[in-house]
Amino acid sequence: MTNSINEILAKYWGYDSFRYLQEDIIQSILEGNDTLGLMPTGGGKSITFQVPTMAMERLTIVVTPIISLMKDQVDNLLKRKIKAAYLHSGLSFTEKRKVIEKCVFGNYKFLYVSPERLQAESFLDQLREIKIALIVVDEAHCISQWGYDFRPSFLKIANLRKTIPNVPILALTATATPQVTRDIIEKLQLRNPKVFSMSFARNNLSYVVRRTEDKIGQLTHILNNVSGSGIVYVRSRAKTKQIAEELLRNNISADFYHAGLNIEDKEEKQNKWKQGECRIMVATNAFGMGIDKPNVRMVIHMDLPDSPEAYFQEAGRAGRDGQKAYAVLLYAKSDKVSLKKRISDTFPDKDYIRKVYEDLQFYFQMAMGDGLGCTLAFNLDEFCLNFKHFPVQADSALKILTRAGYLEYTDEQDNASRLIFTLRRDELYKLQEYDSDTEKVLNTILRSYTGLFTDYAYINEESLGIRTGLTRQQVYDILVMLTKRHILHYIPRKKTPYIIYTQERQEKDRLYIGKEVYEDRKSSYSIRIQAMIEYATAEEKCRSRMLLRYFGEKNEHNCGQCDVCLEKHSTGIRQGEFQEIKETILNLLKVRSYSSAELVNAIPMEKEKTREIVSFLLAEEIIQLNDGMLSI
Repeated sequence: MTNSINEILAKYWGYDSFRYLQEDIIQSILEGNDTLGLMPTGGGKSITFQVPTMAMERLTIVVTPIISLMKDQVDNLLKRKIKAAYLHSGLSFTEKRKVIEKCVFGNYKFLYVSPERLQAESFLDQLREIKIALIVVDEAHCISQWGYDFRPSFLKIANLRKTIPNVPILALTATATPQVTRDIIEKLQLRNPKVFSMSFARNNLSYVVRRTEDKIGQLTHILNNVSGSGIVYVRSRAKTKQIAEELLRNNISADFYHAGLNIEDKEEKQNKWKQGECRIMVATNAFGMGIDKPNVRMVIHMDLPDSPEAYFQEAGRAGRDGQKAYAVLLYAKSDKVSLKKRISDTFPDKDYIRKVYEDLQFYFQMAMGDGLGCTLAFNLDEFCLNFKHFPVQADSALKILTRAGYLEYTDEQDNASRLIFTLRRDELYKLQEYDSDTEKVLNTILRSYTGLFTDYAYINEESLGIRTGLTRQQVYDILVMLTKRHILHYIPRKKTPYIIYTQERQEKDRLYIGKEVYEDRKSSYSIRIQAMIEYATAEEKCRSRMLLRYFGEKNEHNCGQCDVCLEKHSTGIRQGEFQEIKETILNLLKVRSYSSAELVNAIPMEKEKTREIVSFLLAEEIIQLNDGMLSI
């Protein structure tokens, strides 16, 4: 099989050999094992499942949350004459059906799907008709409630295991702590998985923290002194445009990107940056996953991310071509206070959460005991204005209520409206109590769309309005009313956020917000915040080693290229002399413990330099001081 997979690698991808761990993961898959691959950004994850799939006769299902990544990977596979397709919420019912038919009858090798697709029973039924060799879960950390990027939709992936129980699963992630790793294994129900972990060390990436109160000035200085393409991360949408305009005023080619842009603008900006027409992209964290540009020379954070995972993932987009690159964090004294405030913003008091829930009922005029299954358009700004809430805390409260199971709150963008009939066709025709407008809408929907009784169909309210002679608002109101009557389930376009009631309205005092939903997650979040603060404020510890230790990787060597390491080696001690004294100290301490004075006297070198290096080794935790004695 080794020859076979090497031949496949050469034939389709043009490589002579595999990178570290790629072949081990491939062999594990071919042996039929559940497998977990921990590989940093740029580690060649796709090869680990694309090559073995080509060595097998059946199709591989790839679950990924990123539509742009689906398209990119499918396009790349098609260029290599490999049959591949994707399914996501933006496709029509007819388009989805054609994709399934290709997978059943067309000898396709890859089907990329979003995790949301796994909620549809009809899709799971269709999978039983497809001969499947492997299930791949990309960005697997999203399934863990202890991860920085938890997404409830990922929990639906376990449905695949029930539907096709004898198919092995490969889970891949670039950012997983030991706790998240354990959670991935549990949530995906991996059976005796083989776990392969690539070192998270990036030898070509220099981590730098710059302390400054003038971030714009420092940013401009860096961009004028480091050539090449870059990404500048900020936390607010408004700042993306503001900073991009400031860079343009300083003759630095720049553009901005955030989740609020429409699809066309996103693609245009993305392509210009990829093709080098724009040098710097100023963006929120919406710009990242699925962005594959190898020659990014710098990633600069203007604001502190709220976890080392997020920082590592975003910083890791620099230098994927293996050439020298920089990950720079701009830090001001006020950032520490701002970061800690995010804890209370993200986890407001439980009484406040209950108050938001109660105000929501007044906002929708929802009666006690009603609501179950209702999908309602929601305007957060309007809600906050009417009930005197701050948007950040209100948004967090709604997300906690979502995790607690009382509702589903989403502010996802750019998905068309969709609906499915919850009554059978014969039951629908028996109902005669419709007014004329409702009848027009129902008849037009039934004439215009197919598959409405088995799966969600994507609809256009404006088009329905034109065909029925009604306004868009009238169509919307009718569909909401039909949803409340459980005749159909209507989900408005996600350009406007919406709320789905997953339970009947409760008395606010009866709301149960469990420990696993609130206290445990708050504690985990606080730990990540503190780790990020420690990283930003450290003056003695190698930054690369700090990140590696956070991810459970023991590294005894400093990177030699972060700002801390470079500062340490500018002490006047020559590199060769530094290493010689260090090795002498370590060799002595391997034999027995010494007091500081004993150790300095035992080394036949300049005592001041020896003391300085002892201090350095203590600060880097290479040696320890206990009860006045130094040891390894």
